[in-house]
Amino acid sequence: MREQDKLISAMNFEAPIGCGTALVTPMRADGSVDETALAAFVDWQVTSGINLLIPCGTTGEASTLTETEWLRVIEITIEAAAGRAAIFGGCTHNSTAVAVERATRLSKLHGLSGILTASPYYNRPSQEGQFQHFKAIAGAAPLPILLYNIPGRTGVNIDPATVLRLANACPNIVGIKESSGNLAQIAECITQAQKNFRVYAGDDSVALDVIELGGAGLISVASNEVPAEMADMVSAALAKNWPKARGLNQRYAQLMKANFVEPSPAPAKAVLSMMGRMSETVRLPIVPVTVGLRENLTAIAVELGLLKTASV
Repeated sequence: MREQDKLISAMNFEAPIGCGTALVTPMRADGSVDETALAAFVDWQVTSGINLLIPCGTTGEASTLTETEWLRVIEITIEAAAGRAAIFGGCTHNSTAVAVERATRLSKLHGLSGILTASPYYNRPSQEGQFQHFKAIAGAAPLPILLYNIPGRTGVNIDPATVLRLANACPNIVGIKESSGNLAQIAECITQAQKNFRVYAGDDSVALDVIELGGAGLISVASNEVPAEMADMVSAALAKNWPKARGLNQRYAQLMKANFVEPSPAPAKAVLSMMGRMSETVRLPIVPVTVGLRENLTAIAVELGLLKTASV
């Protein structure tokens, strides 16, 4: 397909409404990527009702992966999903040139739906700097692009005016994962953007608030552990079935909270290890959860019945 045809296709693409998962990256005890566990995990996510998968984001420990590992994790996710879910590969770097090069590589992967890219970390660029950074990526990769606003990790916020400016300037920027926790800012993006621009909650704890404001759904961490339940909660909220959505939110609130008591994704991997889905191995500078948190996570998992139903 010609580059111009790819861009037209990207312009016409609408990211899915619903629940997505910011995938963890399974690793063996020696620290290598566990490709077999990853493929099985992706299949479980899709069959559980998740319709959007994000490999190699923050939760996937992307900053610790080599370039070869990063690309392979995305390839395995595409292969295992087999067209049953949208796949947006994480593509964040604090060097615009490197981000552009990586985005160009991803645009050649057959079966990839799009790219998720966060603000450059460490550099703390201005709003104009962020605009030019994302514009360069969008121009280089004729794929749908989701922006990722997570100022707690990057040190900078993508202001609503910049989001709207990018959406107008770059037709293949189709949405944003919003993890600022600022509901007023999120509401501004939702109300001011074009109708088909998707705004996703990037934090499990505010998913219902964002959906009630008109958001397109949630890109979740808790759905690594409870994919069917989080997908059900988001579907109920999108259908305005608030009693059901709030009931599920209340049931899984402690798990959502515990996932961030210590640096993510260590807590989620600890629970997934208890469930027999993968090793809890993380890469430095992330370390395994402390004894106290492990006890709390075990109690939560038992209460939710996760250890009874898991298959090894």
